[in-house]
Amino acid sequence: MKNISKAALLLLLFSSQSQAHHSFAVHFVPEGLVEITGTVDSFRFSNPHGVLTFTQTLPDGSTAQWRAETNSPNVLRRRGWSRDSIKSGEQVTVTGYPARDGTSYMRIEKVAFADGRELVGQARSAPASEKD
Repeated sequence: MKNISKAALLLLLFSSQSQAHHSFAVHFVPEGLVEITGTVDSFRFSNPHGVLTFTQTLPDGSTAQWRAETNSPNVLRRRGWSRDSIKSGEQVTVTGYPARDGTSYMRIEKVAFADGRELVGQARSAPASEKD
């Protein structure tokens, strides 16, 4: 009985972790990019993926909330990112791979700032291990 309990606990722990992480191709369209300009609401530099939320102002004056994810902090650091790379209130143009379900969600390919700075998120020729 004790061995069954340990096995059940291990299965539960590992199954919840695998559900929390997802494959790039399952959620995003790799064949096309979208480019959205908006104002940064927040930037989370944490595992398993960095997450940027920003607000786009549409031509009619209404707004759309966007959520964009990128790689893990380890990959981002190698590309020049830090916890302070993106600040609330900044104007950004985010280029990324759109969500398959049509929501305002994307995988970041790059973030461009008004001052000309750019941060690369999802390198177009990144190895499969960096796309997860």
